Amino acid sequence: MKLLSRKSITAATAVAVLGGLTIAAMPSQAASPAHNTAATHGGTAPPPPLTARELAKLPLTDRHLTKHEKANLAVVLRDYYVAEGSHIDVPTFVNSFTKDGVFNDMVSGVAYRGEALGTVLPYMKGLFSDVHRELKRITVNGDTISIELSIQGTFDGRLQAPTGGFVKGKGQKVDAPTADFWYLKNGKVTTFNCFVGYSKMYSDMGVDFDWASAVDKH
Repeated sequence: MKLLSRKSITAATAVAVLGGLTIAAMPSQAASPAHNTAATHGGTAPPPPLTARELAKLPLTDRHLTKHEKANLAVVLRDYYVAEGSHIDVPTFVNSFTKDGVFNDMVSGVAYRGEALGTVLPYMKGLFSDVHRELKRITVNGDTISIELSIQGTFDGRLQAPTGGFVKGKGQKVDAPTADFWYLKNGKVTTFNCFVGYSKMYSDMGVDFDWASAVDKH
């Protein structure tokens, strides 16, 4: 079996798809009526301010946030919410970006802009119908938000292989370590950089790198 590089696999299959973007860090936060309301407005209006109760439930590294930082955090949390497998809202996610905004899958080297941003959420749901993210640590610094998280879900879809054909999910549970970096300006996302632990993700999906064929036999 031919060994495929990690980059060729991730780029060819586009599992980058923003690492599934979803909020599940805290089930109560994911079900927040405030974020649900924001999601129904197509992302054209700013999300509601975060309440003290919502902030208290988040794994913030520093809880002394300015009003501006809280507003930025609300935008990011809304993006996670609308990417939840049970209630995906593509227009809201796309409209949270500036016109020239970009989502970068930093591991595969794939970038999504404009209309391509709209392909991200449906693709991930096609792989993991219950895709969500467990937010573990959130750091807010002005217009920059850094998050340590895990992409979680059930592999019950089909993954197109770069060699041809598909890998069909058999209900495997996926839990991939990830780091997200959001950069905002005037309440809009200008850049979203996502670092996904693809080795762990693919291993969970039953796709492993063929080390045997890579060994130098000379």
